[in-house]
Amino acid sequence: MGTTQLETVPEPKYWHLKTVLSEALDQDFAVGEVLPNERELAARFGVARATLRQALEQLELEGRLQRRRGVGTTVAPPRVGVAVGSAQHSWPGEAVDGWEPQDASESLPPAAVVKLLGAGGAFAADQPVHTVRRIRMTNGQAVAAELLYVPAASVPGLPAIEAPSGPARARAVLRELQRLVLDGQDRSVELGSARADDAKELDRLPGAPVLLVTTRYFTAAGTAAVSVATYRADTCRLTFGDSGGVEITHEPVAS
Repeated sequence: MGTTQLETVPEPKYWHLKTVLSEALDQDFAVGEVLPNERELAARFGVARATLRQALEQLELEGRLQRRRGVGTTVAPPRVGVAVGSAQHSWPGEAVDGWEPQDASESLPPAAVVKLLGAGGAFAADQPVHTVRRIRMTNGQAVAAELLYVPAASVPGLPAIEAPSGPARARAVLRELQRLVLDGQDRSVELGSARADDAKELDRLPGAPVLLVTTRYFTAAGTAAVSVATYRADTCRLTFGDSGGVEITHEPVAS
């Protein structure tokens, strides 16, 4: 990668730099290779470090680069195709869905989850739920972390004296869910930033770009559970297959 001065262009300077860097990644770097540090790159291209960071962040969002703890910024491998159809987001607990239970506890759900749990049925905002944490593995790599929120009413047969937390408790909650008759599910996908817990489990830095897949499972009685799955946006390409159409909505920014 030689010294290159950016010409004056009508597009934002960081966007033009991103294009130049992308071409350099194709020509001069191999997958997994560590890029020079920010100071060196900024000097080579004659840009401020803030401009460089914007370009690098965009390339990370597009899956071209990865930031790794203790390593630095490396060239990313091609994205992994990760299916999110009904086979992977069917009734939680089925052995074929690729999710591994990690932990379970009782806690109050976030406000957004409370709203979903209350859709089509009665659910009090101050009502704790069983929160199951699972990890999805693909080819030996953790590609997603999930929080599954299950109201007590959905698992009335859950033994109170069984393991209060941990993988055993998670499996117990999932077993009880299997007793319900699922009427359907709906799903939404949006771009987000990795929380500290998810970033650690997915070997990302906090704030790294992620795709949030929210699935609501419902029965005749209302919403039985809500799943919020965090997928690595830098390495995953979500494919929906038999899950049906994907609805894309745009909410106006409040003035």
